[in-house]
Amino acid sequence: GDFPVAIVDLDVHQGNGTASILRDDATVFTLSLHGEKNYPFRKEASDLDVGLHDGCGDEDYLQALTGALDILAGRFKPQLIIYLAGADPHEGDRLGRPKLTLQGLARRDQDVFDFAYQRRIPVAVTMAGGYGNNIDDTVAVHAQTIALAARHAQRWAARDEGAGASTSLPLSA
Repeated sequence: GDFPVAIVDLDVHQGNGTASILRDDATVFTLSLHGEKNYPFRKEASDLDVGLHDGCGDEDYLQALTGALDILAGRFKPQLIIYLAGADPHEGDRLGRPKLTLQGLARRDQDVFDFAYQRRIPVAVTMAGGYGNNIDDTVAVHAQTIALAARHAQRWAARDEGAGASTSLPLSA
């Protein structure tokens, strides 16, 4: 049967390959939040594209993300979220044009994890772009995402233990 999946692509570049490959697949919802003026210059059509202005800071970014996740929730009911956690919206990135702080990126990740947790949707996290002028910045963003993902997993485990194993999600369909 159909297994609906949402791809939440928060790399600074549009998820153009994913959008193109999955254009005609109704079981996958593609959401891309990306720099409007960034590569690729000819965008593909995702199910939901949100283009961000150059220099976009934490508050504007997080507001755009909240709006995008609300639209996703209204249009699609995924049983799995694949989250591409790009480090490249960071203010120290060579190729990213938004200017998110490390704290802003933590809030971004947490917003995605909270969205999934509230709806009881499992999340698979993939690292994505990161081209820091200082490699330590890129490493810090990725390490922070991994730490938040681990905390999210512990939160799920604690909830499942409290509810009894019978309510936990199956690992295979």
